[in-house]
Amino acid sequence: MNTIKYIFLLGVVAILASCASVKYNTTHVQNQDFGQYKTYSWLPPVDSLSKNYFNNDIAKSNILNAANKELEALGMQYSKENPDVLFRYITIVNNKSRMVYSPSYGWGGWGPWGMGWGWGMGYGGFSYPVGHEKYRYAHLIIEAVDRRTNSVIWQARGSSEVRAPEKMINKLPQIVSGIFKQYPVHN
Repeated sequence: MNTIKYIFLLGVVAILASCASVKYNTTHVQNQDFGQYKTYSWLPPVDSLSKNYFNNDIAKSNILNAANKELEALGMQYSKENPDVLFRYITIVNNKSRMVYSPSYGWGGWGPWGMGWGWGMGYGGFSYPVGHEKYRYAHLIIEAVDRRTNSVIWQARGSSEVRAPEKMINKLPQIVSGIFKQYPVHN
């Protein structure tokens, strides 16, 4: 029975680990009254020098539509003339690399009476690096700029591994929503 629980637990951990999660980070000017900003507009996106999957009409539309929805939910109104705050976004895709390890082996293989040496999950196994794996990591950064001072007052970033660019583009509205959860509505 314990073996079944162990295998089930490892299966759940493997499924959760396989999901690409988004990490969010934010910073803002301390003691800034964000409640004073009632209207907003958009600056052009900042060009990225990195390989960019998000420099297309679908990605731009997904980002701006989701951001406008989130800003309206915060009580802000879009205004082309004299907005209080200006928003812009930056997309960056980095090439990264990580170590790949050999499979571990040790106790826990399926031998007579459930014990013995063999490949599989178990106790006392070891693994060693066998190479590097390349992957891509994307960042969507949204900034708020005070129109009067022309200074950045808030910045938030959503970052995630890119396994399929098309899936990542479709996931942009959820990432934008997570970014705007970081916006300091009240100070």
